[in-house]
This record gives sequence, structure tokens and C-alpha cells, in this order.
Amino acid sequence: MEVSNPEVERQLKLYEEAIELFQQQKFLKAKQALEKVAAGPSKELADRASIHVRICEQRISKPAEPVLRTADDHYHHGVAMMNLGRWDDARAALDKALKLSPKADYVVYALAALDCLTGETESAMENLKQAIALRPENRYLARNDEDFAYLQDDPRFTELLYPEGSAS
Repeated sequence: MEVSNPEVERQLKLYEEAIELFQQQKFLKAKQALEKVAAGPSKELADRASIHVRICEQRISKPAEPVLRTADDHYHHGVAMMNLGRWDDARAALDKALKLSPKADYVVYALAALDCLTGETESAMENLKQAIALRPENRYLARNDEDFAYLQDDPRFTELLYPEGSAS
């Protein structure tokens, strides 16, 4: 590579700065700098820069996957996926949370809500019954939880949430 040309020297310096930004994972700034390098006089540097531009574009467009370690991490991710309507992702995260913490009533409760939102009545009833057994306060939460609207007309749901009314 010929570096005696002042334009090529500037291109090389910009390339080095861009690669430093790239290594710091500052992909947007690196991409902008690399695009300038790609327009420079040295074809070799331009080709290298073009490859890195494509990598930057991939990294920018794809958000990093969250690192989920604990039951709570998986639970929060599952609830976030539920809120986005990504049922399969939500179920996978909540199942993992339950595996890590089988007695976590809030995870079982979230699974009951997910089951209800996806029309799985039997599973929703079983999970809600289990969540209430693990923590009776869940009965009161479920009474006002919009996620259980699908079950409002099911007599088993009413019996589960209002046991004092079914004793008569």
C-alpha cells in the first residue's frame, strides 16, 4: 500500500480511528467514518472499510440479546415479551424462570395470565390455582387483572377467586 500520497495517509489515519471505534462497539460512529474511508483513493483500504461497514450495519440493526441468568431475569423478559404479544418467547422465558425457581408464585401467576391471553383455559385455571396456593394474595390480584378477562364468565374462575361466595 502506497502511503506517500497525503490523501492515502489521511484515509489510513481515518481507517485506524474507525477501527478503534469499531472495537469499542461504537458501530454508528465507526460506520460513518468507514464510509468516508471507503470513498478514499486507496482501493485496498476502501475494500476493507466496506466489509466493516456491512458488519456495523448488522450490529446496529440487531439489538444485543439480553443476558438472562436468574429466574427474575427470565420472568421480567417473559413479561416484556407478553406485553409485546410475543407469546412463544414469553412462554420460553417464563418456563425457564419456573425451572430455576419452581416455587415462585409470581412466575406461575404470569404463566396463568399468558395461558389466558393465548386462550388455554385449562392450563390458565391450573396455573392460577397453583399461584393462589403458593400465595393466597394472588386471588385478589387476579380479580382486577385484565389479563384474565377471557375467564370472567367461567364459573370455575369465579369460584377460585371468590371462594367465600361459593360456600353458601
